[in-house]
Amino acid sequence: MKPHYHILFTYLHLIFFIQSINLTPTHSLKIPRLTPLYKWKTTLHNLEKLVSIEKENVETFYYKQVLDHFNYRPESYHKFEQRYFMNFKYWGGANSSAPIFAYLGAEDSIDTYPTGIGFMTDNAATFKALLVYIEHRYYGKSVPFGSRKKAFRNASTLGYFNSAQAIADYAAVLIHIKKTLHAHNSPIIVLGGSYGGMLASWFRLKYPHLTIGALASSAPILYFDNITPHNAYMDLVSREFKEVSETCYETILKSWSEIERISSQSDGLSILSERFNTCRPLKQYSDLSEYLESMYTAAVQYNGPTSSRVSEICRGIDGASFGNDILSKIYSGLVAYEGNGTCKINYAPSNISDEVYEGWSWQRCSEMVMPIGTGNDTMFQPDPFNLKRYVEECKKQYGVSPRPHWVTTYYGGHGIEQSFR
Repeated sequence: MKPHYHILFTYLHLIFFIQSINLTPTHSLKIPRLTPLYKWKTTLHNLEKLVSIEKENVETFYYKQVLDHFNYRPESYHKFEQRYFMNFKYWGGANSSAPIFAYLGAEDSIDTYPTGIGFMTDNAATFKALLVYIEHRYYGKSVPFGSRKKAFRNASTLGYFNSAQAIADYAAVLIHIKKTLHAHNSPIIVLGGSYGGMLASWFRLKYPHLTIGALASSAPILYFDNITPHNAYMDLVSREFKEVSETCYETILKSWSEIERISSQSDGLSILSERFNTCRPLKQYSDLSEYLESMYTAAVQYNGPTSSRVSEICRGIDGASFGNDILSKIYSGLVAYEGNGTCKINYAPSNISDEVYEGWSWQRCSEMVMPIGTGNDTMFQPDPFNLKRYVEECKKQYGVSPRPHWVTTYYGGHGIEQSFR
């Protein structure tokens, strides 16, 4: 799942992906966040330089958004402030019918979008495009009910938190923008990556009269309802590692049983905590194994065009600078990927990660049920997707059952090509 366009999400991979796994209440709910913030080795200096280039051109706006687009009950008409950004620097103006590039917010705040979505700024001058970035409801500053605490109070307030409401929000905001700017003849192109790319695809399907096209990067719109084999994601990750280094692949494969073996000892968790220099003592060995699993998958999913994260890990593992036993090799790979000198695993949660995890946790327990499992022929421990267990755990957490077939019912999936005829 490599990004298809220039520096997409360069800024996003700072802190979150590992925490999203560690905060998961049980292992069976391990659907990865699609647009994860991760602890990349991008320097703050480079980020600040990138931000300073475009930040001064971005203006912030708020649209009074309706709570419920699909019902006519009195509470449906409640409003909340939905945030969006606009960059007029490159726009040719309404009279020139210059296009509007609209980036559809995913499962996070849009604070860094204007300085991180390189595809938009790279092409804006050529097309004289207006750049728009719209925040997803329940994320960032676009939270209904007046506060995050109230919005996430229970399933009743969270019931308005779904993709159909989100793309209806985007439709309302874009209509408002075109009306306000008298840009009636400016065509709209919607864009997004990962979950945001799914939204862009679905927006094009549901609102073809509002957009002439959608660019969806790495958007897994067919990872629902058994359209894609459950094991496909982890198979791809394993294949990437095996192609880079078969010895690296084999070491990772052997590491899971070694981690479990040591953890079964009376002081096993203390040993693992020390060996992997954890920020806090491990409470269970799965904290470590899931952390490593998420690192390997993120290395493949966000394997950049100019540097190979997978190669970095495997050079560390195969080089074994911290020793020749299996755990030393795995730790060497971890250090090669994240750098030395800081503690690993069990980072203290941040407000950003809590906020994003909280939102994505609801989404995957309502409609974003992607049946990702692990088979017997990968470098990971076998862990087949279990829908019954998944439903039970979501019901325990939220008191509602996920709808695993709703995405394909509402947007299409099986035979989705019929929608484009």
